[in-house]
Amino acid sequence: MNTPLNAPVLVVDDEEDLRDLIEMTLLKMGLEVDTAEGVVAAKKKLDSQSYALILTDMRMPDGSGLEVVEYLQQKNLDIPIAIITAYGNADQAVMALKAGAFDYIQKPVTLAQLRSLVKSALKVHEISTPAPVAEAPAAAAEPVLQAASTEAAASPAPIAPALPQFPRLRGDSQLLGEVKRMIAKLAKGMVPVHITGESGTGKEQAARSIHELSPRKDGPFIAVNCGAIPENLMESEFFGYKKGAFTGADSDREGFFQSANGGTIFLDEVADLPLTMQVKLLRAIQERAVRRIGESKETPVDIRIVSATHKDLGREVEEGRFRQDLYYRLNVVSITMPALRELRDDLPMLIEHLLANNPMGEDLVLSDAAKKQLLHYNYPGNFRELENILERATALAADGVIEPDDLQIHTHELIQDDEDDSESPVDVGDVSPLAHHFNMGQATLQEYLDEVERSILEQALAATKYNRTQAAKLLGISFRSMRYRLDRLEIN
Repeated sequence: MNTPLNAPVLVVDDEEDLRDLIEMTLLKMGLEVDTAEGVVAAKKKLDSQSYALILTDMRMPDGSGLEVVEYLQQKNLDIPIAIITAYGNADQAVMALKAGAFDYIQKPVTLAQLRSLVKSALKVHEISTPAPVAEAPAAAAEPVLQAASTEAAASPAPIAPALPQFPRLRGDSQLLGEVKRMIAKLAKGMVPVHITGESGTGKEQAARSIHELSPRKDGPFIAVNCGAIPENLMESEFFGYKKGAFTGADSDREGFFQSANGGTIFLDEVADLPLTMQVKLLRAIQERAVRRIGESKETPVDIRIVSATHKDLGREVEEGRFRQDLYYRLNVVSITMPALRELRDDLPMLIEHLLANNPMGEDLVLSDAAKKQLLHYNYPGNFRELENILERATALAADGVIEPDDLQIHTHELIQDDEDDSESPVDVGDVSPLAHHFNMGQATLQEYLDEVERSILEQALAATKYNRTQAAKLLGISFRSMRYRLDRLEIN
């Protein structure tokens, strides 16, 4: 159910002074305003009135803002909702974001913050579904992307008929379909997205897909490699500077944040930021404004933030190398890109695509032996390594055929073919418990693996007194993945 943009904004807060302040600010912006002094009153109003936006406090005497978010989901009301929370309660705000909230701001709320949030929310609400992106050839330097989200391993849903095109995502795997649905859903809003995965798995391609399918697609996409900027230049690169601010500043310069205004900024390898810069980045995100070096006032910016790293950001927080409050701001929803070795079914198509799009490789053919090596290699460098191997092979190939020597893959790094395993003699006199399990016809492989997985999950639940969130953390998986596995194995 979509609501008209000229509908009023609903402000939910038990503090009359704050309600009045927000109402006056919104009225000056030319918006109609309605107010509710608590959760119960807000639910009653939602039953009888349409709203363009909801601003709700987190803690109120008769409930929490999270209940308002959940009520919208239950009623299938397509209304953006933002949370106003006290400082130090970021974990609760993140819960609300994961439940479907648009964004959150911390008290004390500045008028600049409030105006920026409202403008962003209504802009996103104006376009409720991402428009399809026309098919376009990927840049030569960009690896072809496959993706999978272990964080979004919910029960597979049927692909919606209006699922947009994904020119950067190639492959037919079920995991890729789940990622496409996840990206299409995330592209609608402003919720920060954090992308994890090994180097070379295509994290930037996923970030670009989110941007290209969003209402911000006509705005800039600014990619920043946080690990490649010298620490003494970070502030000027991120936030810009005024002419004369320091020696060598002979003209005004915009930083990455101002360049991304109206679009998306992609913070790659964000875990490499030094702690001093993390503090400044956190302030810029919270205030939605930046102050250039040498300037006395802050400039508002309207940006969507997508971050990525190959490191475990949670562990970086535990070991004191990354700020917890910044972690909460960035890691609201996460997508995990799989390694290429986990996507072998799509390898033949990827190899064919890369050769066809290489000017030197379109007339070449792979020998059977070379193809076998490519399909049995582990690819520690993932998609980037596959691309490099094929570029090297096209340069070395002779007589129009790529042979194994042209690939320069070490044979000891290849996975053994199943055919070779079948030729190995089996000593039936020394049967392992696992082999005995199957030889006796007690179970199929999947049944055995399900039994092992069920045992591990039940042990983790017992160890955490059946707290699913803690059990997921203990096993190193996401809560969604935990819930999916419990449902699949019918564990109550």
